[in-house]
Amino acid sequence: MERRYISLQVRIICAILFFSVVPLVILGTSIYYEFYRSYTRQVTDYLRSILEDRKHALDLFFQERIAQLTTVAYTHSLEQLRNEEYLEYIFRLMQGKSQFYIDLGVIDQNGNHLAYCGPYKLRGVNYSKALWFREVMRRGIYISDVFMGFRQYPHFIVAVSRHEKGSWWILRATINTDFFESLIKTAQIGRGGDAFLLNEAGVYQTTPRFQGKLLDAIPGFRWPHFRGTRVAEMNFRGRTSLVGTTWLKTVPWLLVIATDLSEELKPLHQAGRLSLVIGIGGVLLVFLGAFTVSRIMINQLIAAEREKEALDASLLQSSKMMALGRLAAGIAHEINNPLSVIKEKAGWLKDLLEEEDIALSRNFQEFAEAVEKIEYHVDRARTVTHRLLGFARRMEPFQESVDVNKILEESLSFIENEALHRNIKILRSFDPKMPFITTDPSQLQQVFLNLLNNALDAVDRNGTIWVDTYYNHLREEVVIQISDSGPGIPESIIDRIFDPFVTTKALGKGTGLGLSITYSIVQKLGGWITAENSREEDKGAVFTVVLPAKARL
Repeated sequence: MERRYISLQVRIICAILFFSVVPLVILGTSIYYEFYRSYTRQVTDYLRSILEDRKHALDLFFQERIAQLTTVAYTHSLEQLRNEEYLEYIFRLMQGKSQFYIDLGVIDQNGNHLAYCGPYKLRGVNYSKALWFREVMRRGIYISDVFMGFRQYPHFIVAVSRHEKGSWWILRATINTDFFESLIKTAQIGRGGDAFLLNEAGVYQTTPRFQGKLLDAIPGFRWPHFRGTRVAEMNFRGRTSLVGTTWLKTVPWLLVIATDLSEELKPLHQAGRLSLVIGIGGVLLVFLGAFTVSRIMINQLIAAEREKEALDASLLQSSKMMALGRLAAGIAHEINNPLSVIKEKAGWLKDLLEEEDIALSRNFQEFAEAVEKIEYHVDRARTVTHRLLGFARRMEPFQESVDVNKILEESLSFIENEALHRNIKILRSFDPKMPFITTDPSQLQQVFLNLLNNALDAVDRNGTIWVDTYYNHLREEVVIQISDSGPGIPESIIDRIFDPFVTTKALGKGTGLGLSITYSIVQKLGGWITAENSREEDKGAVFTVVLPAKARL
């Protein structure tokens, strides 16, 4: 394929790909971006709902503990609660409603443990220097951070103070952290998610899932108080995560829930990769379609250009033949005049030989033979000029009643000398009952000459050309077959043998237009032509021309 056709095909493919793929890429990117935003918003809303749910559960838990202790403190006097048997009774009632309490104690305003109910020996312990004691005396209600204490077990304190008869006393309960741990663990999302509680100093109030442990402090922790919940995308422990935070209302603890964003967006990424694979497949399909369409277009363009070149060559050939016809007519007329004079003089010499005494000459026989040869070659020259005149008269297309056998004989006469020179036999088998047909004899003769010349070239030397004619009575068609003993037509081009520029001849010996022109002429004459290889061993290519009895241009 020429470079200009390749360049045109590349431009067509690029144009199709651009106007097909670019809108798809823009549409796909926009859709994926919208889905990404929507999916991220859903993950964010889900994380926010978990935060709010856990915050509400924790605040409710603390409020219930405060409410229970406040109810006990304000419905009982100090004297009643100092009785450890009665305090034990109250503790059991509280334990019946919730299993979170570890112990219960009554402390006076000096920090002395007046009464205690629980598994440890804490009666008589003084808490005047404890932070929680000072805070509850100052605030009235206090919930401590998680600490280990005397028990060496994580717990926190809920305490309320009451003023009675001019003095203060405190009802204090110790609560384990199992509830927080279980509640927080259920908020851990996915394999890479984490959830925990922090106090204002950044100390873990529950055990984190990955880095750190309970009561460890986060260095440089600064997190100001805010209302509501916040969810943001950030780098959390070396991973891009979606982190939700919220401060509890009842206790200054920060609830943190983090989820691995890549894990949460994994379904979206899988859908994106699948869409990308489908998109690449679509692009390849578009490319294949573009390549196929462009190839068809280029082939049609090449075929049209070749047809144009064939038409131009045919017109040029016709112009050359017309000029040759005019030249042949002029040459024939010019030669006929001297031939007539020579013929006349040869006849006069023949008469003299018969009338004069020259017949008694010893060279009479040679004179007579010389005159005979002169007349023979004059007649032969006249035959050639007659053919030239006939060829010249048939240059202009017209229809007339034609004897196909006679046209074939005339055409064969043009190649007989060449065939004799190459030792090629021409075997005729003409149907004697062949009817006359109405057609253009000049174009028909051109068809026969093209086929006969091709047969000569195929045989080359020492071979045979068969020319057969017969009449098909059923279809009212005349059939002309020209076959040769050449090598035949290669199977790779036999289906394209009538296409322009297709030739079996060596490079430089054929243009590939002869059979294309022949095919066009036969079609114009209303017939059809076929080419095949003979099944007989001694024959090569077989060309069959079929013409109607009344052909039309």
